[in-house]
Amino acid sequence: MLNAQQRHITQQCAPRGPPPSTANFFVNERFPAVDSPAVRRDHLLRNTNSLRIEQHRRHALANPRVVVIGAGIVGASLAEEITARGWTDLTVLDRGPLFTTGGSTSHAPGLVFQTNPSKTMTEFARYTTEKFGALEHPEGWVFNRVGGLEVATTRERWRDLHRKAGWARSWGIEGRLLDPAECAALHPLLDPERILGGFHTPTDGLAKAVRAAAAQARLATARGAQFRGHQHVRGIVERGGRVAGVETADGIVPADIVVCAAGFWGAELAKKVGLVLPLVPMAHQYAKTGPIAPLAGRNTELGEASLPILRHQDRDLYFREHVDRIGIGYYGHRPMPIDPADLPEPSAAASMPSMLPFTEDDFGPAWHESVELLPALGDSKVEEGFNGIFSFTPDGFSIMGEHRELAGFWVAEAVWVTHSAGVARATAEWIVDGTPGTDVHECDLYRFEDVARSAEFIRETSAQAFVEVYDIIHPHQYRTALRGLRTSPFHSRQAELGAYFFEGGGWERPAWYEANAELAQRLRAAGVPFPERDEWSGRFWSPISIAEAHWTRERVAMYDMTPLTRYELSGAGALALLQRLTTNNLDKSVGSVTYTLLLDENGGIRSDLTVARLGRHLFQVGANGPLDFDWFTRHLPDDGSVTLRDITGGTCCVGVWGPAARDLVQPLCSDDISHAAFKYFRALRTHLGAIPVTMLRVSYVGELGWEIYTSAEYGGALWDLLWTAGRAHEVIAAGRIAFNSLRIEKGYRAWGTDMTPEHSPAAAGLDFAVRMDKADFIGKDALKHSAPEKTLHSIVFDDPAAVVLGKEPVYVGDTCAGYVTSAGYSATIGRCIAYAWLPAAVEPGAVVEAEYLGQRHTATVHAEPVVDPAMARIRR
Repeated sequence: MLNAQQRHITQQCAPRGPPPSTANFFVNERFPAVDSPAVRRDHLLRNTNSLRIEQHRRHALANPRVVVIGAGIVGASLAEEITARGWTDLTVLDRGPLFTTGGSTSHAPGLVFQTNPSKTMTEFARYTTEKFGALEHPEGWVFNRVGGLEVATTRERWRDLHRKAGWARSWGIEGRLLDPAECAALHPLLDPERILGGFHTPTDGLAKAVRAAAAQARLATARGAQFRGHQHVRGIVERGGRVAGVETADGIVPADIVVCAAGFWGAELAKKVGLVLPLVPMAHQYAKTGPIAPLAGRNTELGEASLPILRHQDRDLYFREHVDRIGIGYYGHRPMPIDPADLPEPSAAASMPSMLPFTEDDFGPAWHESVELLPALGDSKVEEGFNGIFSFTPDGFSIMGEHRELAGFWVAEAVWVTHSAGVARATAEWIVDGTPGTDVHECDLYRFEDVARSAEFIRETSAQAFVEVYDIIHPHQYRTALRGLRTSPFHSRQAELGAYFFEGGGWERPAWYEANAELAQRLRAAGVPFPERDEWSGRFWSPISIAEAHWTRERVAMYDMTPLTRYELSGAGALALLQRLTTNNLDKSVGSVTYTLLLDENGGIRSDLTVARLGRHLFQVGANGPLDFDWFTRHLPDDGSVTLRDITGGTCCVGVWGPAARDLVQPLCSDDISHAAFKYFRALRTHLGAIPVTMLRVSYVGELGWEIYTSAEYGGALWDLLWTAGRAHEVIAAGRIAFNSLRIEKGYRAWGTDMTPEHSPAAAGLDFAVRMDKADFIGKDALKHSAPEKTLHSIVFDDPAAVVLGKEPVYVGDTCAGYVTSAGYSATIGRCIAYAWLPAAVEPGAVVEAEYLGQRHTATVHAEPVVDPAMARIRR
């Protein structure tokens, strides 16, 4: 399936004149080929990853004209990656001079730390180190692998470094925890008495961002690319719903594909084509000391640095060498958002537009803390500094993807040097091959809900992201600003029950209810185990959730399912569209409910769906969020035979589950909802009392019951009706933590956490939802050739007190063989159950170890589902 740009692109090329003189800027200079084994391997494999797709695209596109806006580190990396894939008719435009263009690249301190809680961002950074390490530049080094060292001065940070060491092992990054003496041996300026320890990653390093851009530009130029400086982009030329060129002060540059990599200017450019990029340019302080005596003679001007990059995140600081001086970056100051419209053009600025005057008052605390950690700085002082601009987003991730309403317009924005080559590779794969080889859902342009695209939301949350950049963030910690924006009709009832709310997608989601504290005490007295948790895992958690999960299995509970995304697909072409996009057979009778998958062209899982056929041409789709809406929208037929609506906000849903669910609901319903009359995975449109509802007999918690939907206007009445009827059956309201633990007991996966586009259905244990005998669907051909090396397993911990939260490394023997995705305490078996990606050869019964905060806990690989494998409870 060709994406929007390939569907609409034409092969008619306007005549092009000779390239400008800047096009051959580097053509005569020697530049060796990239020669890192990992990078070499990537260049060999990236096209074979989806050979059939690429050949189809190359034939259809006939070497399209590509224009990249921005010649900073991202734009130059993109030019190299795209031309390496054979698309060589490429022009890079920048408003500033090449390659010190005046953007963030021009002043970037160049720190490349690989380890990140996000597997994707870690992969981007790892590729950046590998690629930059293989580049050369006539003026000197491009990447200096000095290593990275992060130190802890508090017990909380020391514990956090244990978590980071776990991430590193999970994602395959070399790293080691060190005691204070070992840290001081690596970085002699450190006062070992001030620290508790550190985390060392020897393959991290420093990048010369401008040199890295120039070096990659040389590679791209040698293949035919052109780089043009001093080109102010005024707008994008559109024709027939797709890009046709880029308008500059010097004229129009024809284009079939345009990539906006303009850095902090990108959001303003995107506005010209009706696109909101949720990013805010922020000023960040960077200072240099005078000469530091212990560094005298240690480094040459050519080498510049030999000590590890140092991060003191307890005080929002980082340090790097500049020969005999120390550079200090500081995130502890007040957020300083910048309006790009207030910045001068690069040619008119006395200094680079991205370098604002240093605000000394903001730096006062930073200097004091720097001298405390590195006493040798006390004999020096800050001799120069500036406030450098770079981009922050509400969630801290980059922004990548193609404009849904303007085919051929792509963005690669809010990208730091750390991740630049990795983002460029994934974007190039996406543009040329149709699918990135790395899971990019965290960075997708269309991941944001509508509320997150408002100017106020972008401004406040991006400022908060700046404040928290070095904070210790708990995996269950949610933002505090701009809460209460999306609430279900049941919200006031939940608040009366003492709900503790999590936030997701803008929705307030009850995590547990204080009203159930008495139930927890009663169950504890009856002998139900409630193991204690350590301080870290006990945050944003309550033992009440154990009681709620237990009671769901024993009696009945009501769950607010309103925040789950719902779409309505209708029209004569709806079934055909669903059949083409999904893996399961949806050509079933009205009233059927089907679990199915969305795949990309490489057979990776884009999402999982629950599809209810409510009429011959009417389907309700339970989805995972805005990315699914984007995918459906891009594949809507041109003939208008399908209407797609997001009905989430206009509807609401209560999940009523547990052994007493039918006893509660049947008296309210005039239709027969017995097992014989209303079977599992069926839908019924009926009334509960006077309230019109749609009931789906599905259960994400593995118990008898239904998802009960109605229009939002009836929501309060529906809750009250069920709550009142449920008193006779001791109904409770239960929250998301109980819900999560119950779904893990039943072996149900959560997309984006347990599985992503990097995983095939067979690897994720979901091949039951794939019908290879049905007509062609997206990703089908790729599945014929996939043999997963790793598969998703349930593991059950031996120690009732053992706990993991996600992303911890898992060992088979002495080898780190995988990682945890999600976990929950099972009230049913009295143990923590987790999902983990492990080698496919691992069988149920195998003993593994998961590392949590430096301590290993044994667990046993278990056949799925762990609870009620016969599915007897759900089919009563």
